[in-house]
Amino acid sequence: MSEAGSAKEEQVKEDAWAARCLLRACRAATLSTVWQGQPFAALVTPATTGSGEILLLLSDLSEHTRHLRAEPRCNLLVVGAPVEANPQTAPRVSISGTAAVARDQALLERYLSVHPYAELYAGFGDFNLWRITPVSARFVGGFARAATLGAADLLADATVAARITAAAAPLLTSAPVWLDHVAARAGLGPKWQLAGLDLDGVDLVRGEESVRLSFPRPVAAGEVLEEFLASWAK
Repeated sequence: MSEAGSAKEEQVKEDAWAARCLLRACRAATLSTVWQGQPFAALVTPATTGSGEILLLLSDLSEHTRHLRAEPRCNLLVVGAPVEANPQTAPRVSISGTAAVARDQALLERYLSVHPYAELYAGFGDFNLWRITPVSARFVGGFARAATLGAADLLADATVAARITAAAAPLLTSAPVWLDHVAARAGLGPKWQLAGLDLDGVDLVRGEESVRLSFPRPVAAGEVLEEFLASWAK
């Protein structure tokens, strides 16, 4: 591969990583659906699967839910904090994909781990968990930085994601020794609990509050999770 080609590949990896971190950290986003040929936008509260698919807990009574049942193609816009007064300096990613109901208790538990207040209505008969599988995305990292990404850029390797999910399970029912340290280092204060962990970072909760801490890089295929976390937490 040429030097220019290698540099372009590295930039795509960097943009894909930034987009994935932005998506995993967001707690509110704009969902766009289509109804009778017209676009419709709604506020939603997403979470992600271990591999990076999007999870939404939606009421059957919502307009956008009725739209998705008729036309599963949709778009999710996630916007980060602007770095200057100009809102255009905010990083954002617009993800196009297809939505389907996900009747999976483990995924529902993952959703609730970052939206604990949703426990109040998650068991209602007219609420269902939906999963959006990304097809493509447009990432804007700020002024003069933009990239078109494919599904392979956005989604983590399923085998690696599953391995990390399995390795993380014991940590979610304990109090990892490094938890208070990383929370303090992030300026979060005490009494946070580990709610979720994937190859890109960790989710912490305190009551109904939820925050995301991203790793400096994804956990690699051959890495031992405990060793990676010990190094990150130093």
